[in-house]
Amino acid sequence: MPENTPKTKEDLFAFLDGLGIAHKTVDHAPVFTVAESVALRDEIPGGHTKNLFIKDKKDRYFLLTVEENAEVDLKQVHTIIGGSGRVSFGRAEKLMEYLGVIPGAVTAFGAINDTAGNVTFVLDADLMAEEIVNCHPLANDATTSIASGDLVRFMEATGHKPLVLKVTS
Repeated sequence: MPENTPKTKEDLFAFLDGLGIAHKTVDHAPVFTVAESVALRDEIPGGHTKNLFIKDKKDRYFLLTVEENAEVDLKQVHTIIGGSGRVSFGRAEKLMEYLGVIPGAVTAFGAINDTAGNVTFVLDADLMAEEIVNCHPLANDATTSIASGDLVRFMEATGHKPLVLKVTS
């Protein structure tokens, strides 16, 4: 597979298996927003995520992964994550280029596609207090559950050192 071809769910699962990381995936109809995914809560325990793909004034990209109902103050978050000036949302083209996903399928698992290290991953401390974290497996028609500590281990195995910071209010 060419290096610039985004990885698939199957590639992700094989990578997790190779690391000895336990994971469970539930397939469902595609969901594009947190609101659409609420119906899945009863069948999938753990912390559910919302992801914000943002960039700062110097075009440095960040992915904030927070609990789905948490609020992020986009006017102030740059001071917490080390951004240069206020942040704005990254374009869909950069999302696909860097993380290999489309809007609506944004996920911390996108780290597997960021082989050039273009994105700084920020995991909210409140979310990481959950035993289990749920993320899309590179597509929005499934949800994958993984231990919060294993999410960090996965990111480190992709060459990223995620920042675990309190970015929500």
